[in-house]
Amino acid sequence: MNADVLIVEDHPTMRKTMRIILEPDGFDIREASDGHTAMRMIEEQPPDVVLLDLNLPPPTGAGILRWIKSDALRRRIKVIVVTALGEETREEVMALGADHFFIKPFSPLELLATVEKALGGKKATPAEPPEPSA
Repeated sequence: MNADVLIVEDHPTMRKTMRIILEPDGFDIREASDGHTAMRMIEEQPPDVVLLDLNLPPPTGAGILRWIKSDALRRRIKVIVVTALGEETREEVMALGADHFFIKPFSPLELLATVEKALGGKKATPAEPPEPSA
């Protein structure tokens, strides 16, 4: 089974970009455009990794991170904060329990490597290329 990644990002283009980067490498991608949807999805099916934007309508990304890390069952979920807020927020979100911190804009290869690192170096099974048509 491939790693399950939940992208929590209110900007549709950014969600699509992250999906385009991760999906070809075999990650199973789910998306949430707001905090309430993300929390419901995490409760129903905890992902292996959450890519979490901080700039969300309430509950904010920091609130979701606090909620994830406050429960023994959810605490195993790896949280990668992906934000445009900059380095000044790194210390705060790491103190809240983030596993990794990533600043937008980002390198696709660095995002992929960070997700793999969060999973303990395990790579996903890449999607099979389509059969050539005759």
